[in-house]
Amino acid sequence: MSGLAVRDVTAEDVPAIVAMLVDDPLGVTRESPDDLTPYREAVEAISADPHNRVLVAERDGEVVATMQLTYIRGLGRRGASRAQIEAVRVRSDLRGDGLGSELIRWAVEEARRQGCSLVQLTSDASREGAHRFYERLGFTASHVGFKLAL
Repeated sequence: MSGLAVRDVTAEDVPAIVAMLVDDPLGVTRESPDDLTPYREAVEAISADPHNRVLVAERDGEVVATMQLTYIRGLGRRGASRAQIEAVRVRSDLRGDGLGSELIRWAVEEARRQGCSLVQLTSDASREGAHRFYERLGFTASHVGFKLAL
């Protein structure tokens, strides 16, 4: 990777991650940067789960991107494991520089190393640019997803 180092999150990374979550048309409506406690609690819980990872990408010692990677074992596909990519964010001043592509390629290779036979992700229906981005990386829009807010 061109100067990009991907690693598991630490508590010190939470402010940078939340800043990226908020610096987003959808995130600005659902995130609360004034109270980092729930984010820190989530990082702690996710980090304790061996099937779940929050990752950050650093360049020159600065957090520039993040994502969550979850490994899911299923019954289908002969009991295969899959990797779920979520919450992909690149710092807004660096979007378009190829960081997102590098991060997703890293995630796909990591899923292979973990023995996964499939990588999946969801993207909000309104994110047409993101859909084109994932298609350029070889993903296909093969399913329709549904959510139920609780």
